Amino acid sequence: MFLRMMKKGILALGLLMLVTSCSEYQKLLKSDDTAKKYATAEELYTQGKEEKSNKKLRKSIRILEQIEPQFRGKPQGQRLSYMLADAHYQLGDYFVSPFEFERFQQLYANSEKTEEASFKEAASYYYRTPPYNLDQTDTKKAMEELQEYLNKYPQGEYADQASDMAAELQRKLEKKAFEIARQYHKTEFYKAAIASFTNFIADYPGTPFREEAFYYRFDSAYKLATNSVAFLMEERLKEAKTYYEAYKKYYPEGERMEEMNASLEDINSRLQNF
Repeated sequence: MFLRMMKKGILALGLLMLVTSCSEYQKLLKSDDTAKKYATAEELYTQGKEEKSNKKLRKSIRILEQIEPQFRGKPQGQRLSYMLADAHYQLGDYFVSPFEFERFQQLYANSEKTEEASFKEAASYYYRTPPYNLDQTDTKKAMEELQEYLNKYPQGEYADQASDMAAELQRKLEKKAFEIARQYHKTEFYKAAIASFTNFIADYPGTPFREEAFYYRFDSAYKLATNSVAFLMEERLKEAKTYYEAYKKYYPEGERMEEMNASLEDINSRLQNF
């Protein structure tokens, strides 16, 4: 009985403290005490970041949005502007944080936090990029921002991380382009597939999909030729042979070589009829 009453008392005390805390926060929002707001915003931001408390970060943002304009251009303004941007970043508000970090860099170009702000601006775009099968506008924007950071800070603290991010996004764009070309092959739009794989090979010379692109280009040309009417077949068979030679030149021991050799025998056999 005593323990039950004690638990109820502790619960009631906790609720009272929570209500009091919320009430004090609401009063602070309505007050004109900028010094107290500054101190509270900084405390909430620091605690929110350390504790990974979204609630405290959001509370800090509400205060920061109120007072940051009042300190703009003053020594305290730099700290407030950075906290506002970083609070959004810590929350994962990646549609807001890049604009806040960009504004910070414009207002405080000589700040020691400028490099970090530049990286986090770019990283914000990185974190909001979609899967490869969706529109890649944000991916291209993120790559531009990461490259801009690397151009400004080639030996910067975050240079390795930015390079890794950019490489990952590059692979995503490559995957997108490769899958579009392969879809043409799968749906038997072979002329479009040949053009797409040719462009892919030219645009992404270092891609891990390069060997497969050479193979699918050949296979598309082979199937286009063998399904062509007689007066087009000879020219298309010869074109397919050039794509075979291109694959063999770069991948003489490639995984697809045996399969392609069988197709080449069929091509040569058909060409004897012309």
